[in-house]
Amino acid sequence: MIDIMEDIQSLTDFKRASAKVIRRLKKTHRAVVLTVNGKAEIVVQDAASYQELLEIKEQYETRLAIEQGLADVREGRHQPVASAFAAMRAKHGLPLR
Repeated sequence: MIDIMEDIQSLTDFKRASAKVIRRLKKTHRAVVLTVNGKAEIVVQDAASYQELLEIKEQYETRLAIEQGLADVREGRHQPVASAFAAMRAKHGLPLR
């Protein structure tokens, strides 16, 4: 969770104290929102937290794909793999094996 008192700062302030901010990022694992002209522009975070975020995203996308596949099966939008391969072979003129 972002602490608006500590985790939002101007890009100018970040440039002046980047070493200090990087130490805090590594210690707290909380991202910092950098602003330009008062508007949020960039989010900076430590590498370990970013990696964790990527892994969570990958798990979420995998779950969505599985749920979509299950919905396809429930709604009859599927065919046996043998039929799919036979159709591909016929379409592309491939031998049976």
